[in-house]
Amino acid sequence: MDCAIATGGKARAANSAGASLRIAQVAPLFESVPPRLYGGTERVVAYLTDTLVELGHDVTLFASGDSLTRAKLRSGRARALRLDDSPLKSDLACHLSMLHDVRRCGGDFDVIHFHTDILHLPLFEATAARTLTTLHGRLDLPDLHDVFRRWPMYPLVSISNDQRRPMPNANWIATVAHGLPLELYPKAGDGAGGYLAFVGRVAQEKRPDRAIRIAQRVGMQLKIAAKVDPADARYFNEVIEPLIDEPHVEFLGELSEAEKRTLLEGARALLFPIDWPEPFGLVMIEAMACGTPVIAFNRGSVPEVIDEGVTGFIVEDETGAIGAVDRLAHVSRAGVRTRFEERFTARRMALDYLSVYRSLAEVHAPHLRLVSDEGIPVAAASGS
Repeated sequence: MDCAIATGGKARAANSAGASLRIAQVAPLFESVPPRLYGGTERVVAYLTDTLVELGHDVTLFASGDSLTRAKLRSGRARALRLDDSPLKSDLACHLSMLHDVRRCGGDFDVIHFHTDILHLPLFEATAARTLTTLHGRLDLPDLHDVFRRWPMYPLVSISNDQRRPMPNANWIATVAHGLPLELYPKAGDGAGGYLAFVGRVAQEKRPDRAIRIAQRVGMQLKIAAKVDPADARYFNEVIEPLIDEPHVEFLGELSEAEKRTLLEGARALLFPIDWPEPFGLVMIEAMACGTPVIAFNRGSVPEVIDEGVTGFIVEDETGAIGAVDRLAHVSRAGVRTRFEERFTARRMALDYLSVYRSLAEVHAPHLRLVSDEGIPVAAASGS
């Protein structure tokens, strides 16, 4: 890889020729970007990366070699880890190798945007001020608190305000909600399938068992599109597998993006009966993009994503969810889609991140006055 080693030196002056930024997006290697099947973080990275390119920025994506992107791709591994059936592989080794390449190329970028959890923290201390780290997971793990006390210099982005609760004093500089490309979800579905849907992981914190009971009590079919990780195999075998033999349950396994979209377009509602501090919940806005209301338990990010009575209902328990099913007729699917377009597009997500990138670039090179191609000061411009 032809890159200058950059461990503490300055990058080229950001935006010296205009508003265009040189941005590195660093994705995990567990899934391709975007994933072939299930995968939240890598899907968001894909949408953000491609939209930044569309907006005229110079973007390099560090990800698995089987990724598909409009950016320049730097392969950290030939194939994404999860769907690589090789019996001998090391997720730590390939991530460290990729991060080494990012570090060598660091001088080529105005901003390096990490989506790799905490793996990069010991390696980029000298240039932390021009990095950004989006934390995509739960933060109520005690060991994490010590990590962010040890490396407080990294600017952090949360994906919901609720995600910050366990670490309110971390170096948060923004909250940026996820977004989806409008062209990937061109229209609202009509819900003509008449079923309820559960989409995600078969995991104890996602509680598909609740979804099965809710569907049974309201007399509706439930379609489950979900993956089963090895860590969740026991929960699936002991709790879920006996329930999916019920006549009202159809277990579909993992679906492609197109198959998932068709499923959500035909659903009366998405059930999101979580039992954990959900950091965001991408499937909620995927359903909203299809015009499908969401019935979600009041945990984690849910109140920040769902507009009560407009895009769905927020409930406290299974009884509340059953009552919400009875109120679905009062929710306009066109209204659900409209609210999605107002709040959760990939363009809005990219513009939010660009505001953060520019704030970092201004701190790194405060003498620069950033302007757009039309000569308008960036602070006054309405877009990028």
